[in-house]
Amino acid sequence: MLIESFLDYLRFERNYSDNTIECYGKDIAQFRIFFQGEGGDEDLDFCLVTSEDVREWVVSLMDNGFAATSVNRKLSSLRSFSKYLLRKGVLEKDPLRKIVGPKKAKPLPVFLKESEMDKLLDETEFGEGFIGCRDKLIIQMFYATGIRLAELIGLNDNDVDLSSSLIKVTGKRNKQRLIPFGDELKELLFGYISMRNEEVAVLEPALFLQKNGRRIGRAAVYQLVKQNLSKVVTHKKRSPHVLRHTFATTMLNNEAELGAVKELLGHSSLAATEVYAHTTFEELKKVYKQAHPRS
Repeated sequence: MLIESFLDYLRFERNYSDNTIECYGKDIAQFRIFFQGEGGDEDLDFCLVTSEDVREWVVSLMDNGFAATSVNRKLSSLRSFSKYLLRKGVLEKDPLRKIVGPKKAKPLPVFLKESEMDKLLDETEFGEGFIGCRDKLIIQMFYATGIRLAELIGLNDNDVDLSSSLIKVTGKRNKQRLIPFGDELKELLFGYISMRNEEVAVLEPALFLQKNGRRIGRAAVYQLVKQNLSKVVTHKKRSPHVLRHTFATTMLNNEAELGAVKELLGHSSLAATEVYAHTTFEELKKVYKQAHPRS
């Protein structure tokens, strides 16, 4: 039987594990039953299979609730079987050559609600002295500007123009952009810089420093963000990028234009920014379902 011959090939020539071989066998058997029916021959005459048959199988799998990843794995099993038959001369052409599996849906960005950010920034204790002031400023900087972690770490004092309320950010591929900020962030910056210069022997031109006067590192920023976000949310993701997502979502929720948000985030294309529009739409759907009596 061709299926058994193929599984033996995987076992003895390709040295696949027993679990992998079992999965291949189940996937091919599942297609065989779809193609021939429950009462069909135990072997599969692949010469009769067309691309349309495979497409219909994919559709049936999706209709039965299989995720895109599962469908693509099953297609991979069938594709391997088809290539094996081509090498053996059983097939003259591959019915899966032009078959494209379903795309895996991209998860929507995780973000905090405005009320959660208000609670974090207005009601949460960040600690006393230079460190507490610095940590709160870092959280606020992410939320108020949407900058990336690497961009924040790379900020120097001369990148901040307090008189004009602008920061100069160096993003990916050394592309620079200017981001405006409001009075609240301006006040925090004034307070932080004053306290930092009094308490720390500044050894670098970096804006954000450690106690030893050196530029703060990636791991330290990641950890302080994670610790402080855990005070107001239970999300598994509690990273600086969540605050970047929160900035973008908040801007769009408050009627900012998509193109303007793209420029502020430093995205090279509008497609990268559009995911936040999908996020805000999902929020609207939730509100509608909760509020409308006939939703």
